[in-house]
Amino acid sequence: MANELNKLRQTQAPSPATSVIRAQNLDLTFQTNDGPVHALKDVSLDIGAGDFVSFIGPSGCGKTTFLRVMADLEQPTGGTVTVNGVSPEEARRARAYGYVFQAAGLYPWRTIGGNIRLPLEIMGYSRADQDARVARVLELVELDGFEKKYPWQLSGGMQQRASIARALAFDADILLMDEPFGALDEIVRDHLNEQLLKLWDRTGKTIAFVTHSIPEAVYLSTKIVVMSPRPGRITDVIDSPLPRDRPLDIRDTPEFLEVAHRVREGLRAGHGDD
Repeated sequence: MANELNKLRQTQAPSPATSVIRAQNLDLTFQTNDGPVHALKDVSLDIGAGDFVSFIGPSGCGKTTFLRVMADLEQPTGGTVTVNGVSPEEARRARAYGYVFQAAGLYPWRTIGGNIRLPLEIMGYSRADQDARVARVLELVELDGFEKKYPWQLSGGMQQRASIARALAFDADILLMDEPFGALDEIVRDHLNEQLLKLWDRTGKTIAFVTHSIPEAVYLSTKIVVMSPRPGRITDVIDSPLPRDRPLDIRDTPEFLEVAHRVREGLRAGHGDD
């Protein structure tokens, strides 16, 4: 089964000139007892291979909803979304992406290795392949030697790194991350931001990342998508001028502050449209 899934991903992989993720005139309205809730309105966006794209906007603006549409966890009511040139459902069935939630979501009765191994077991990888993949992703997130620990024996930051490792285990080319560091203190968050950039550089993954933090969005991203309050619309798309190699102190440079200012202005403009 694993070989078949790999072949399917290869046949669906886009060419360098093709968008990995494409949304065109996307709308999503939830029907509730209190009436319709317009979560997304006329959203169009292209994400290229190897991009690190952050979504930022006020709470309730549809950032996570947009990510969930990409992952086939929500269904749009208008427009289209493609992932690797196919529908989100087909991409999900092809294991085209890994998803990292806000909470680590590790099973407390499984070891760290067991948690990372779980999707591989479900997908039918051999035990030898599982062992090799678990060892590789633990090394990627700098958790070597913690395979036999349980989640409650790790700090919050380490649990999130284990969650990222689990999403990387089956080697999908796309990583969808829903504010994974939002609950962590600033020192841990800075450290994980540095580690995530190193991981992205080493793996070449395409990353879509939801955040409420302007400094985090600017530090991590090749492209920053600024969204308005509900109904969620895109008010600005900023291509970062920052170099790929980004030490933390780049946040004190004029170039960084200029991008952060543009993000802040985009957020204010979105509020002004209401």
